[in-house]
Amino acid sequence: MFERFTSDARAAVTGAVARAASAGAGTVTEEHLLLSLLDGGALDALGVDAAALAADLEAARRRGGMSRADEEALAGLGIDLSEIVSRVEETHGEGALTAPAPRRRGLGASLREALGRPEPERRHVPFTQGARKTLEQALRIALGRKDRHIGTPHLLLALITRPGTVAESLADHGVTYARVETTLAA
Repeated sequence: MFERFTSDARAAVTGAVARAASAGAGTVTEEHLLLSLLDGGALDALGVDAAALAADLEAARRRGGMSRADEEALAGLGIDLSEIVSRVEETHGEGALTAPAPRRRGLGASLREALGRPEPERRHVPFTQGARKTLEQALRIALGRKDRHIGTPHLLLALITRPGTVAESLADHGVTYARVETTLAA
């Protein structure tokens, strides 16, 4: 499928992998895809303030990835998410809910340690199910539009259609399916 991506879309996907790796994340998420699209200027034509959008994503990460819908559902049960995040950060430090998952060690790790050999570099950072579904949705969108290649607008449209904090943050910044589709048509 990757051969159907334009060079900009490939750069966005590889940029997402690089962002995940540099953050020490064990997986590539939808957030990494969006941040990579921001880095590549894919939202510039829409007049999106990249710094503000990135800050919104960080705030969502600090809430443990909970969307406003999740927060409202918890509030309906009498649970204040802000209070929980505050208490967790009070106990474990700021950003405790955003910490990357610990890396799993291979079976030979203790043997390598005993021999004084370092753990080999990890080459593959897997995609979360949501990130994989986003790439699949980008393909479906391109096929539905009878486009030969998958571009960054297709990736953006796919992110908008996936429920969660990424779509919520995009909507908060006026990035709608219709606006992106208009950009695609131009």
